[in-house]
Amino acid sequence: MTQPVTITEFLAQHLQCEHKLALAPMLLDVFSACKRIATVIEGGALAGNMGNLESENIQGEMQKALDMIANDIFIEINQQSGYIAGMASEEMDDIIQVAEKFRQNGDYLLLFDPLDGSSNVNVNISVGTIFSILKSSSKHPALADFLGLQQGSAQICAGYALYSTSTMLVFTTGNGVNGFTLEPHSGEFYLTHPDMQIAADTQEFAINMSNYRFWQEPIQRYIDECLLGADGEREKDFNMRWVASMVAEVHRILVRGGVFMYPMDSKLPAKGGKLRLMYEANPMSFIVEQAGGAASTGIERILDMMPTGLHQRVPVLMGSANEIERIVAYHQA
Repeated sequence: MTQPVTITEFLAQHLQCEHKLALAPMLLDVFSACKRIATVIEGGALAGNMGNLESENIQGEMQKALDMIANDIFIEINQQSGYIAGMASEEMDDIIQVAEKFRQNGDYLLLFDPLDGSSNVNVNISVGTIFSILKSSSKHPALADFLGLQQGSAQICAGYALYSTSTMLVFTTGNGVNGFTLEPHSGEFYLTHPDMQIAADTQEFAINMSNYRFWQEPIQRYIDECLLGADGEREKDFNMRWVASMVAEVHRILVRGGVFMYPMDSKLPAKGGKLRLMYEANPMSFIVEQAGGAASTGIERILDMMPTGLHQRVPVLMGSANEIERIVAYHQA
């Protein structure tokens, strides 16, 4: 039986890019933070980590206790490599300045959603963490360094942790997608899902159907076809899923195909969409495309978008390439 590969061994053997020297320690800090968050989540109500805080984040969403616990863990641990010049979190209004003593080699930016799907926390359903690493043009970054010319295609690395029946880490450095599972007794992540690929065709979609009446016509058309199944022009039946956690939805797509959609609807135009470009759409699009899938707003490729704000929102359609191509074509019709 082949000895399983640890995540540290994998980085040493397979991390092939110009940023390798810095990426390995940065990623090990990210993985350490995710392990600690997994432990906190596991404690649940017994540890007093459930419930809402009397505060809202920048998006006007009620924050959970675990949101801020995970946020603090991520900030604390990810300063240790010395390569992070600045951070930005979905839970905080402004960029996070890293203390001078922690950024001796600070050439990179870390963006993260510390607890994706936190509405699931109190009902004990899957949640996750999403992260993205970009090059910084300054060792003392300002807001312009996070925006500027930093399209999603400029990401050096993106990944997520899934906290569920097991804790998993999935990430890409632009050379494919690999998944690792945490062995709880040793605290090691082992390679369990090498070279993850998204099937080009699928019979599964994930969307919040309660918003149907608010969607634009192209999305309604696509969903109507799926619901007609074998009796309609698609001539095959579809399954519908909805977990209300982007990490869980995208992970399922990586494992067995499908599409995930949070499209524009008539409630969202002023906001620009539901999901955040920098913390959710960009990193997940990078992962999906590296696994052979596609990601679009319906109008343009997500990774080509030029960010205009730290908490900018966008419509998101991602997953199996042939289905995304069809949905985009409906938007262009």
